[in-house]
Amino acid sequence: MNIFALETSCDETSASVVSGLNIKSVVVSSQIKIHAKFFGVVPELASRAHIENINVVISQTLLKAGISFDDFSKKIDAIAFTVGPGLAGALLVGTIAAKSVASIYKKPLIPVNHLEGHLYSSFIEKKSIKPPFLSIIISGGHTELIIVEDFGKYITLGSTRDDAVGEAFDKAAKMLDLSYPGGPIIDRRAERGNYQAIKFSRPYLKDSWDFSFSGIKTALLNYLKINPVKNEKHLNDICASFRQTVAETLVFKAFKAAKEFRLKQIALGGGVSANSLIRKMFVEFGRINKMKIFLPVVSYCTDNAAMVGYAAYLKQKKCGLNYSLIQLKSNPSLSLENW
Repeated sequence: MNIFALETSCDETSASVVSGLNIKSVVVSSQIKIHAKFFGVVPELASRAHIENINVVISQTLLKAGISFDDFSKKIDAIAFTVGPGLAGALLVGTIAAKSVASIYKKPLIPVNHLEGHLYSSFIEKKSIKPPFLSIIISGGHTELIIVEDFGKYITLGSTRDDAVGEAFDKAAKMLDLSYPGGPIIDRRAERGNYQAIKFSRPYLKDSWDFSFSGIKTALLNYLKINPVKNEKHLNDICASFRQTVAETLVFKAFKAAKEFRLKQIALGGGVSANSLIRKMFVEFGRINKMKIFLPVVSYCTDNAAMVGYAAYLKQKKCGLNYSLIQLKSNPSLSLENW
């Protein structure tokens, strides 16, 4: 099964050709420079950029896979696309592009939930993982704790009550007069700082599997009102302490859930899973607790069409290629549902 996949849920325009469980090509066009001055994604600008980039990304992806528009029908069996959740205008661009290609070449469509792409992103390079496992999706828009009982069979334990973890990093970076996106720059500075310098409270929410990161953001704001940044060392210490607080919160909740539900595997996904400390802590705690930890390679952490194509391949194996018009309609608020 050869699948051509599109991902346009937020601010990355991406396409990929997936052959079975193997990625033949993937192209990602980032919009970071467009949104950096706003310190966040501007939906209207994101939609316009997708419109400008989509045709170029499609052409580059097919070229890398050795496929021309003339032999597309012979080499591609189905078209997959992100149907939601995400920004309404951004999703619409990908949906229209996917349906147009499918109509021209008379190919079936496979709708994919964006969260499922992140759920299975660790599989792309490590195909040995099989359900059941605990998935923790950490990104700019999501912080989700999900039990994957089987492919397409989920139990959502918890999500964020306010800010997603990536959003918290972005807002922290803005407070510190750093660049956007905040996660990578805080991560780099934290490597040169002392994580024990400042004691921020850990919002564990012990009575729930949910997350809350607005308190960490407020704690940083209150700290800076009393202790303005003095120098580079002080700035690095703040970044290290903030990153440590976030990482410990995620690790505490994930491993507590894994033990509670007797799961021996944890898979990470989403842009924040590229954070160096979070990766190290999950691997180390996995070793201590004798649990297998699966991390997506950094290039598959952020939004990309390879993970969409991979999820689509797993989905069609179980569900086939027939979907209703409602299932093929973009839905910005789409929830994670069982197949």
